[in-house]
Amino acid sequence: MGAISEADVQFLKRPQGQDAQADRTLTDTVHDVIEQVKTRGDAALRDFSAKFDKTVPESFEVSADEIKAALADLDPQTRRDSEFAIAQVKRFAQAQLATMKPLEIETLPGVHLGHRIIPIEKVGCYVPGGRYPILSAPVMSIVPAVVAGCDEIIACLPPGAHPAMIAVCHLAGAHRIFKVGGAQAIAAMAWGTESVPVVDKVVGPGNAFVNEAKRQAFGKVGIDALAGPSEIYVIADDSANPQMLAADLLAQAEHDVHTRVGMATTSERIASETLSEIERQLKTLPTAATAGEAWRRQGEIVICRDEEQLIAWADHMATEHLQVHTRDPHATAGKIRNYGSLFIGQNASVVFSDKCCGTNHTLPTMAAARYTGGLWVGAYVKICTHQWIDDHGIAAIAEPAIRQSRTEGMQAHRRAAEIRLRPEEIEGITGGKRD
Repeated sequence: MGAISEADVQFLKRPQGQDAQADRTLTDTVHDVIEQVKTRGDAALRDFSAKFDKTVPESFEVSADEIKAALADLDPQTRRDSEFAIAQVKRFAQAQLATMKPLEIETLPGVHLGHRIIPIEKVGCYVPGGRYPILSAPVMSIVPAVVAGCDEIIACLPPGAHPAMIAVCHLAGAHRIFKVGGAQAIAAMAWGTESVPVVDKVVGPGNAFVNEAKRQAFGKVGIDALAGPSEIYVIADDSANPQMLAADLLAQAEHDVHTRVGMATTSERIASETLSEIERQLKTLPTAATAGEAWRRQGEIVICRDEEQLIAWADHMATEHLQVHTRDPHATAGKIRNYGSLFIGQNASVVFSDKCCGTNHTLPTMAAARYTGGLWVGAYVKICTHQWIDDHGIAAIAEPAIRQSRTEGMQAHRRAAEIRLRPEEIEGITGGKRD
């Protein structure tokens, strides 16, 4: 099927639009934060901590005693659950890394090419504070860095974050932890301050200010992706369970009032019953203030004429989390190509990936799934090529390189190739007699 647009489908409920003026204000605010941190270092961090977090830590770096206290205060069952999640994420990351192999190949006689898999030396993991202490957040960004073998892993989290977050940062494998949040944390990791070291790459989700700071810091440091508010989309046929659909949609909606929550279905009955079920479940949901507002603002239900259009719409949306609730979910899933992570069948709720099943929950949003996947162990390594060429290889590749360089008018390139093919003529080449 070709391109699809909103005009091709029927909306039972449409989302609201975005505020472009708010985006421009955000860009300017973050730019100022970055410039202040770049020029004033820790002094700027203290000012922004007081302004945005309403507290200024005595020391930005979490001490060994603070870590010890956070671990002691961590509920034993919470610790066991966190260690379970760490083990699951580590196991999957190790399996992923095992698929990435060094390469050595002789493409022509004497032409040896290859690549190495090299861990990034220093990474900075942003750990969001937000309205909930999401203990899985540091697990998702820190554990793959450990598996990749990064030399230095630092974590930054808001100074008001729950102490359990510090404990989990430590359990996940962070080498150093800093109580710095928001856009100023991204700036600190990208340009460094008296307290916070410069890193090579910044990863991890955050609010709109963190996301914008990563965008503006890109180039000075690497970033994993620009992750906006959470998204969930469900595609369903008439075999789906409206109660389950509503529960999964509201589970993501409670993240934030900006969460995008949607469903596309081939069944008008499922669409209508899910809409009613969402309203029913909101009446007893303790987090309905957030989830309900997210649903009001960003919720959408789309009706497609058949499965072909349903799949086309899913690829068009390219959402962060995509759940497949159809009679043959594996067959349906196999036809879809644009998603951050795919949840196949009604048992595969996003909540399991969010917390502990092992796949990473830091995923592309804002349709970025059209060109990238989510955070994974591969984000913490570099695939760097190399080559070595013996005399047989020179005989195979020098003449084409010489001819191409001459055609392009790049005479220094031509000389560099010709010197290796005919070393006895070096004097003539460098003396200018051959040009």
